[in-house]
Order: sequence, then structure tokens, then C-alpha cells
Amino acid sequence: MIVPFEHVLILAGILFALGLVCVLVWRMNLIMLLIGIEVMLNAAMLAFVGGAARWGMADGQVFSLVIMALTSAEVSLALAMVVYLHRRKKTVDADEFSELKS
Repeated sequence: MIVPFEHVLILAGILFALGLVCVLVWRMNLIMLLIGIEVMLNAAMLAFVGGAARWGMADGQVFSLVIMALTSAEVSLALAMVVYLHRRKKTVDADEFSELKS
């Protein structure tokens, strides 16, 4: 492995922290909330791929592909909900989704 495993984990931790800060600071804006979640999932994928390269097993790479499939489905569904909410309420405020429960 060219890059030391510790550096990969530090970068993944920094990315995860940035995504968490994005989620916590902009929790009312749905678009920024989704971006923060995507950054956190990318940090997890980086840690999985780094671990797979470190130990020479393909499990982390396969799991990162599963995460990619999950995030693509999550993004398409969440974007459809954001478009619906924006057309109906003219806002992307997360509190407006409470009406969708019933």
C-alpha cells in the first residue's frame, strides 16, 4: 500500500467529521442534510477500501460497492421528496416533511 493506513483512517475521520458538522449545522435545509450524509458515507467507504487494501482482502471493496448502490437509491428517493416538497410548499425546510407522515 502506497499511502499508510493511518493516513487513510485520518482522512476518513476528517471527512466523517465534516459530514457530521454539515448535518448538525444545516439540519433544516434538506439539500445540505443529504450532502452531509453523502460525505459521511464516502468517509466510511474510504475506510473500508483502505482496510481492504491493508489486509489484502476484497471484503471492504465489495462492501463499498454495496454502499454506493445504497446511496444512489437514497439520493434518488430523497431528491424526489425534495422536489415534491418544493413544488407543494415552496421551501426545502425539513420541518415541512412532518405532513408526509399521514
